[in-house]
Amino acid sequence: MAKQNVAEQFVDILVRAGVKRLYGVVGDSLNPVVDAIRRNSAIDWIHVRHEETAAFAAGAEAQITGKLAACAGSCGPGNLHLINGLYDAHRSMAPVLALASQIPSSEIGLGYFQETHPDRLFQECSHYSELISNPKQMPRLLQTAIQHAVGQSGVSVVSLPGDIASEPAPDKAAETALVTSRPSVRPGDAEIDKLVEMIDAAEKVTLFCGSGTAGAHAEVMEFAEKIKSPIGHALRGKEWIQYDNKFDVGMSGLLGYGAAYEATHECDLLILIGTDFPYNAFLPDDVKIAQIDVRPERLGRRSKLDLAVWGDAKETLRCLTPRVKPKGDRKFLDRMLKKHADALEGVVKAYTRKVEKHVPIHPEYVAAVVDELADEDAVFTVDTGMCNVWAARYITPNGRRRIIGSFSHGSMANALPMAIGAQFTDTERQVVSMSGDGGFSMLMGDFLTLVQYDLPVKVVLFNNSSLGMVELEMLVAGLPSYGTTNKNPDFAAVARACGAYGVRVEKPKDLEGALKAAFKHNGPALVDVVTDPNALSIPPKISAEMVTGFALSASKIVLDGGVGRMLQMARSNIRNMPRP
Repeated sequence: MAKQNVAEQFVDILVRAGVKRLYGVVGDSLNPVVDAIRRNSAIDWIHVRHEETAAFAAGAEAQITGKLAACAGSCGPGNLHLINGLYDAHRSMAPVLALASQIPSSEIGLGYFQETHPDRLFQECSHYSELISNPKQMPRLLQTAIQHAVGQSGVSVVSLPGDIASEPAPDKAAETALVTSRPSVRPGDAEIDKLVEMIDAAEKVTLFCGSGTAGAHAEVMEFAEKIKSPIGHALRGKEWIQYDNKFDVGMSGLLGYGAAYEATHECDLLILIGTDFPYNAFLPDDVKIAQIDVRPERLGRRSKLDLAVWGDAKETLRCLTPRVKPKGDRKFLDRMLKKHADALEGVVKAYTRKVEKHVPIHPEYVAAVVDELADEDAVFTVDTGMCNVWAARYITPNGRRRIIGSFSHGSMANALPMAIGAQFTDTERQVVSMSGDGGFSMLMGDFLTLVQYDLPVKVVLFNNSSLGMVELEMLVAGLPSYGTTNKNPDFAAVARACGAYGVRVEKPKDLEGALKAAFKHNGPALVDVVTDPNALSIPPKISAEMVTGFALSASKIVLDGGVGRMLQMARSNIRNMPRP
């Protein structure tokens, strides 16, 4: 039997760690590893068209399965392309192992062709980034990298020169046990005692939940019932906490809606659970705040805390709920629920009624129809920008659906690559990519990956021929939009030319039929929906500075001869403006 080389040992360890596939683009320094995968039936090489897609796909797979996923890039430019997707995976707490192939080991430090230093470059977007410079470092270094990724929920990077990968693996390498799951973490009794005291002393308590409440839905509901608390959520908490939630008051932040803002500002005690919500401008500074998080470095970095509690949501609430006194007065809860219902009636449904004559099509209507037609266990991948808004406001979670996006890193072009990773985990499960035309066109080449592997991803393209969120940011800053217009092709025709199903929709009456046909199609499909570029996201709370900036930009557009557009914008959004 031939002696195993380092590449083969590397691949075997990935398989033992549960990795099913390695996303990447082949290249000379990667060849030994790719060849080892070719000869190993337990793992697949997934050939994408851009390494950034590989990293996004691996991150999405890790988020869907909760298990380690992997990607790879060849030396120099190849692995550099991974960095944006790895940043996203790391900030999303997705366990991903990245193989950054390296130039020949004898040439490192000598300015060799394609030379970079990936062990340094990836340090900021990983928990662990090291170079294998000697075969004897295997398998311990790879095992350490895997345990960093799994144990700390993030990225590990292993740099491996191609010549080292081809060398014989060390004799009698120990096959030590691999850590592939995380433990539960509960707070100390002293912190629980303090939190119980704060809750019992408060008359009005609000919970604000993030993705850290995954798996703790029942515990959060039981806790809210006992203390009569409204529940708001951040975007990443939507899929975990909004469904079957009679305490729901919506979402706060720039993409928010409903009464979450009021509920967090009018309470006596705000409890942040499993959220690293970044927009401290939307958090109160005049109420008591307690925060529960399994990542201690996140405690108190967004707002001044009166109590920091280190523990995961599920275990903390299991300890906490039996000990707090039940509250009988639900006036605060009922008032917030009424505000939330009024806000939804006036804002969220504003563009979904009487839409048959609205051309270009309102994107809110598109999102509402997608929500209605999609499967009950569908995975939605969402592009950064206005698609985030439409998904946040119109996609209905139910405990079985998943909604993933670049919600912490905020990268463009994430939806299609994430859909690839999500679909590979289960080719029978419906995956819907809610893509903007800007994001889709940025990594459009990997639409070919769908065709190559016959992945039945359904791309719903919100095509407003602009970078809509950037345009809104300019308007709020008092600037006329500039450099935000896209001259787009007929994307449906592009899809058909690639060998996929493609249909273009320009009239509202054609939308439902087009989506049904695409969703029914047995293979990749793209629905190119021409949407209204003047539909803007209006935050639930508008500051004087925002209004001033918006008015200033409006006047600038009018002076430039853009009065027609401003009139259209006003007509599109007047019903959506929150009232003082």
